[in-house]
Amino acid sequence: MTQVESDADLSTLDRAVVNAFQGGFPVVAEPWEPAATALRERGVDVTGPELLAAVRDLDERGVLSRFGALVNAEEIGGTATLVAMHAPPERFEAVAETVNGYREVAHNYEREHPHLNMWFVLSVASEPQGASDGRGGTASERVEEVLASIEADTGQETYNLPKQREFHVGAKFLLDGPVSAGDLDLSGLGPDVTPTDGGTITPDERDLVVEIQGGLPITETPYADVAAELDQPTEWVVETIKRFDLEGKVRRVGVIPNHYALGYTENGMTVWDVPDDVLDEVGETVAELGFVTHCYHRPRHEGVWPYNFFAMTHGRDEAESERRVEQVRETMTEFWDVADGDWDTLFSTRILKKTGIRLAERADVEPEE
Repeated sequence: MTQVESDADLSTLDRAVVNAFQGGFPVVAEPWEPAATALRERGVDVTGPELLAAVRDLDERGVLSRFGALVNAEEIGGTATLVAMHAPPERFEAVAETVNGYREVAHNYEREHPHLNMWFVLSVASEPQGASDGRGGTASERVEEVLASIEADTGQETYNLPKQREFHVGAKFLLDGPVSAGDLDLSGLGPDVTPTDGGTITPDERDLVVEIQGGLPITETPYADVAAELDQPTEWVVETIKRFDLEGKVRRVGVIPNHYALGYTENGMTVWDVPDDVLDEVGETVAELGFVTHCYHRPRHEGVWPYNFFAMTHGRDEAESERRVEQVRETMTEFWDVADGDWDTLFSTRILKKTGIRLAERADVEPEE
């Protein structure tokens, strides 16, 4: 794992980049000069080449997880789901190795819980228009197939916790420094595009997602370089990424920080048994708490998992994390009498796998000759 530096090692320009471009980076053929112009208007003296060099340096130092587009798996015709399981302590490493061996497993964490100590995200993709992966079936059926295979390989039961409703997804990790509100949005630059109603993507569009899902090249012309790899016009790449952004197939384009490098080391998944009749109100209110990076409604599993609401918080130390969890609890008490047994916090103790959500490789989705 890349060694990262603390936030104290970041320059004023570094902090400006992290704050300004966690979303809303321009999708134009030559993006660095308009991005630098926007920073200069915010009091940050930087040229386009200097901004490019700063982003490249942050990436090389491990301060960024990547630079580019954050793809929304559900909106490109697939699905992503959270799965919990018990890995016996004496076999924990072997179970983790088996689970991590599945390419459909994106993130996997060891979490503090007396029984469900392994939590992973499973992502599968639907077939693109005009292509076949040779397996058939819907994305949900593929999830069931993969989980059945994991259970057979590990001998452990899995508990699928698919998202029932997304109240908020918008993790931003801001620092003291310029553009401290993180409100710089240049996504309006570039060509006008018209969103489509399609819930699936074409083979060419899927090739594009495969090319950019691990990040854009940090070069003078990132979109042109992607176009060259795909043998497509630069204009098509720019227009497609911008359209995906409008359609929600891409959540945002910009820098994706490594929050551990920024000092956000405490990762707490708070879980709640919220009465069903107030769940929507609770979700909408908790979603407005600025430090909550994700919150969802997910199903209970009778006798094993009583919680139906998840809210993820991050803190710079244990004390800050505990304060934020307490703020979530206080918010909950506005809606019902929260008992001690109605909630829990599962802190992550170890990252077992973190590759990001990926589509299958292009060779696996093209029709067989």
